[in-house]
Amino acid sequence: MRVAIVNDMKMAVESLRRVLVFSGVYEVAWVAYNGHEAVELCKKDRPDLILMDLIMPVMDGAQATRKIMQDSPCPILVVTSSIHRHSAQVFEAMGAGALDAVNTPELGVNGDGQGQSDLLKKIETLQVLINAENLFQTTVATEKIECPSIKKDSPLVVIGASSGGPQALLKILSGLPEDYKSSILVVQHVDAQFAKDLAQWLDSQCKVHVRLAMCGDTPMPGTVLLAGTGDHMVMTAEGKIGYSAEPVEEVYRPSVDVLFNSVVKYWRSELMGVLLTGMGRDGAKGLLRLRQRGCYTIAQDRVSSAVYGMPKAAVEAGAAIDVLPAEVISSVLIKRSNSG
Repeated sequence: MRVAIVNDMKMAVESLRRVLVFSGVYEVAWVAYNGHEAVELCKKDRPDLILMDLIMPVMDGAQATRKIMQDSPCPILVVTSSIHRHSAQVFEAMGAGALDAVNTPELGVNGDGQGQSDLLKKIETLQVLINAENLFQTTVATEKIECPSIKKDSPLVVIGASSGGPQALLKILSGLPEDYKSSILVVQHVDAQFAKDLAQWLDSQCKVHVRLAMCGDTPMPGTVLLAGTGDHMVMTAEGKIGYSAEPVEEVYRPSVDVLFNSVVKYWRSELMGVLLTGMGRDGAKGLLRLRQRGCYTIAQDRVSSAVYGMPKAAVEAGAAIDVLPAEVISSVLIKRSNSG
């Protein structure tokens, strides 16, 4: 796997280079010392993965991510000195298409040092996801989904997102009123260590309340519960929130499909499903099950998606009733909640 490094600090570059070289698995494709250099180099030599810093001269990491995803799409992992200190920039870069983020490892004499294992584990996970792109064959299933008896509680909206998701979620959630009539559950592919930062960032800019979902929570109108651990967020038979390590073989953690499948099975009121921008195909099968149950389903359109992977898979599977740009999804959700 050929990995490029983008960082304006020579010590950080050397730290990342040593981690890659000493792993014995990864090759350094090239090094850029600012975002503009990275954009130009990527046009000439597209690597398998880019390790992208955030704070750089000439062009920062979020801007470079956006340009690369427009000109020479390539998997990007944000590597920064402090995820928590730069959380707003992290979510901006992820909104532009970066897949995940991790702290920069400290330099060790023999390629070791604090944070090395975290970086290598993150790269390994992304490599699995990248390699799995062509393993899923989307087919329109004919399975009949048994609909639970509907009771007149508040409707539930379930949303799945990956790369590009933070900005898409902001566009949708910020358009909802404080007294929004539906409950909302969100799975965003994001490292558990800054899921809380994402919830706080969204909450600070939205009228609806956004927080991490806790075991035992009951979905409430006007409240957004965000998956907050490395386990899968699920709906329990009692209609409450839980977390499950199963299925352990699922590479997406938390998984959109796992949440969607559980609400189809256990939520006994009206349901709406939304699948947003992201690499891969997580959520396509789950959205199809929602549609088969008779639920209203949306996939984000190609133009407004930073990465048109997950919603494309849903459209190809026949899972989406409507294909919409992110900026109009909130108005549609409001209209359908009010009509219910």
